[in-house]
Amino acid sequence: MSLQIYIDGQFFNKEDAKISVFDHTLLYGDGVFEGIRVYDGCIFRLGQHLRRLYASARYIMLDVPLSIDELTAATAETVRRNAIRDGYIRLVVTRGAGTLGLAPWLCPRPSIIIIADSIKLYPQEDYDHGLKLVTVPTMRNRNESLNARVKSCNYLNNILAKIEAHNAGCKEALMLDHNGYVVECTGDNIFVIKDGRIRTPPVYLGALQGITRDCVIEIARDKGIPLTEEPFTRFDVFDADEVFLTGTAAEVIPVVEVDKRPIGDGKPGKITHELIAAFRQRTSQDGYQVYR
Repeated sequence: MSLQIYIDGQFFNKEDAKISVFDHTLLYGDGVFEGIRVYDGCIFRLGQHLRRLYASARYIMLDVPLSIDELTAATAETVRRNAIRDGYIRLVVTRGAGTLGLAPWLCPRPSIIIIADSIKLYPQEDYDHGLKLVTVPTMRNRNESLNARVKSCNYLNNILAKIEAHNAGCKEALMLDHNGYVVECTGDNIFVIKDGRIRTPPVYLGALQGITRDCVIEIARDKGIPLTEEPFTRFDVFDADEVFLTGTAAEVIPVVEVDKRPIGDGKPGKITHELIAAFRQRTSQDGYQVYR
């Protein structure tokens, strides 16, 4: 059975799913999106994802053509039609077809695209043994240019950093801001642990306010683990006892080396393992049940 793709109220086979070549999301990256996980038939934190989607759209003055309730129903139906019980949803709101100029007000009808499929960002061995990171020269966008809380379809900043990581033989890149503070990775938030205390960069530095990031912060505080959102530099990363990343596709994954420097003893740490286990336990308990 071919994958069923939702586009503007209709479902199309994957091979027949098309948008206009004049859509400004294709031409200029002018649109917003969400990546959402499905665990055991439950769409993880769907409401939180949709609120972030609408907030991103509002920031770029893009009118989402469905209400949250309508978009919830369309997302759930896309999952059902593709019989996804454990997988990934890509929800995109495009600016719509317009002219070859920049003007978004000449794009009269935004489009909604929903894809539900499987995903595997990293192999299991990376969760078992940890990732190696490299700091790249491409800096994270400044909020004055594009606020990182907008999850826009223009990901060139992240892609350039990803290319630099790949060229260095690593799967992820550490990105800094113009002051040298650690911000995030190309698709994941970063956490460091030192003496039992967790730190993660604040969103005002240019880090995305990730849904998985928020969940892990909640878990840590529920467990009584001290956690603060505060700026730090690469020194604090190199000196950490443990480092881990969070993201919708990546979930929670340990880091064991940064810029050829081992983190702690060079193995995934105890607190990271505890948070991974607690996150996996929470995934099917916190979301929208598709198959009722």
